Amino acid sequence: MAILKPFKGIRPKKELVKRIACRPYDVLDEKEARVEANGDALSFYHVIKPEIDFPDGTNVYAPEIYLKGKENFERMIAEGAFAKENKDCYYIYSQTMEGRTQYGIMGCASVEDYMNGVIKKHELTRPDKEEDRKNHVRVGNMNAEPVFFAYPNVPELDAVVSEITKSTPEYNMITNDGIGHTVWVVNDDETIKKITDLFAKIPATYVADGHHRTAAAALVGKELREKNPNHTGKEEYNFFLAVHFPDNQLQIMDYNRVIKDLNGLSEEDFINKLKENFDIVDKGTTEYRPDKLHNFSMYIGGKWYSLTAKEGTYNDNDPIAVLDVTILSEQVLAPLLNIVDLRKDKRIDFVGGLRGLGELKTRVDSGKMVVAFALYPVTMKQLIDIADSGEIMPPKTTWFEPKLRSGLIVHSLD
Repeated sequence: MAILKPFKGIRPKKELVKRIACRPYDVLDEKEARVEANGDALSFYHVIKPEIDFPDGTNVYAPEIYLKGKENFERMIAEGAFAKENKDCYYIYSQTMEGRTQYGIMGCASVEDYMNGVIKKHELTRPDKEEDRKNHVRVGNMNAEPVFFAYPNVPELDAVVSEITKSTPEYNMITNDGIGHTVWVVNDDETIKKITDLFAKIPATYVADGHHRTAAAALVGKELREKNPNHTGKEEYNFFLAVHFPDNQLQIMDYNRVIKDLNGLSEEDFINKLKENFDIVDKGTTEYRPDKLHNFSMYIGGKWYSLTAKEGTYNDNDPIAVLDVTILSEQVLAPLLNIVDLRKDKRIDFVGGLRGLGELKTRVDSGKMVVAFALYPVTMKQLIDIADSGEIMPPKTTWFEPKLRSGLIVHSLD
């Protein structure tokens, strides 16, 4: 059963939170972070992307980068921008985007749950990215950013959260992207116990977004446990920061593909080869979005097409084979375009659903790409089925929005 633990959060002064809070480290590059930080010494980018404090071209994996992040956070605490709670708390974190609100419980997940499979994952991690996040945790001795978890909906937990959110929030802001972020502090002992007890009945939780941060936090916790001869299991390093959302409130967006060339094929030959495994409808210049599972949108040569996979090109009884990313890879990318390794091949790129179909058209019309495919989004049920089966999704399958803001609450490993 899942463990959720309250903790003494380190959090910003109310009047400073909008200056401090920022997007997570992995949704923007160094140059974009510099622009968004805009010279503000309180921007949390100075903690999670401290390379912005160094000249362009500095090795982002250099030891001084991680030390700078720790130094910047300690400076913010010394200046009074952050303060630590005097007791263990939970936090309710709601996000509102395009009229839809999701309510998460922020608390500490268990390293042991990650190791024994109670926390389930659906993606592989890259060793270099994992080591980078581990160094941030090791050097900073903290979880600076929460991970995004899902759990099977529990009506009793919904009722507790609903009651909490009737009170005045601690933070309530709308960020520049129009997304609302609201946080309530839960410091009532009875409510804390109720949340902890209800969560203990949940058989498993699921990494929705943040596989590298999750792995890094858990593995550093394991390292610290092995180094401590007096380890008891109650030390703070046995836990890491996560926001848990009920699965029925979450929506996965499409994660689309753009490709640089047709592997020597002409546009006409490529479309003719596609007809062997897909029913194709020419949609002209009218933007087309897939409307069901196994239906794809393709943009090529200034026109949109509907592609529907024919019977026999997929297996609805297999949790991986049923995925449209699998169909596209096995019927198009590998056999026709010779794109086999989606993680390493430089001829393919990925566009998160929030950027819209317009981004696909722009990339192709610019001449940098030749063809784009839009996919019907994966469902939460598919994600959970795959995680429960122990399978791993193909790369770049799920895209969650909105993203969690970093710098709202920090968890110290001390």
